[in-house]
Amino acid sequence: QVQLVESGGDLVQPGGSLRLSCAVSGIHFSIYVMGWYRQARGKRELVATITNDGRTTYADSVKGRFTISRDNAKNTVYLQMNSLKPEDTAVYYCHPQSTPSWGQGTQVTVSS
Repeated sequence: QVQLVESGGDLVQPGGSLRLSCAVSGIHFSIYVMGWYRQARGKRELVATITNDGRTTYADSVKGRFTISRDNAKNTVYLQMNSLKPEDTAVYYCHPQSTPSWGQGTQVTVSS
């Protein structure tokens, strides 16, 4: 059974930073492309992806501000978020691509 546990969400002021983590179990983590998604106002958006060998992609809205990384030894994927904006407010989820598995998400709120 796949388990995805996201953490690190918080209330932060505009311009601030957060680091999200997602601990993954129940799958052979290192072979999967991992993605971070966010959902706000009923719309889910792909934020970033990382392949098993570290190649990354980003949504245009977060390029230059967010960095996705992974530690295959710890079965964990991270999302470093800098220069946060109010429009980054959302519930953030990690997701192993090509699987039906989702975690509970972690809330990020950017507000002064």
